[in-house]
Amino acid sequence: MARLIIWSERAIEDLEDIATYIANDSERYAKSVVRTILKKVHILSDHPHLGRVVPEFDNDSIRELFAYSYRIIYEVTDDEINIAAIVHGRRLLELALNP
Repeated sequence: MARLIIWSERAIEDLEDIATYIANDSERYAKSVVRTILKKVHILSDHPHLGRVVPEFDNDSIRELFAYSYRIIYEVTDDEINIAAIVHGRRLLELALNP
């Protein structure tokens, strides 16, 4: 059964910030990165455990997928996939989530 995907305000802002940052150099590449992130998130609806458990949390319901150098952080519940944040892989997750 497909789960509903819910985007947090934070994740939406993260995606917008990523697009804006990349577009400074290449509008085309920015669109490609955003499109790839959206496709990966869409797949989660039917395959919620596709991503790995986030090592920093060690909680089976908090998982991540990678798109280019970005970590898509999400939580799996019985009915939903909650997209929590999208952070660059080089950033420490704790600092990225608590700026």
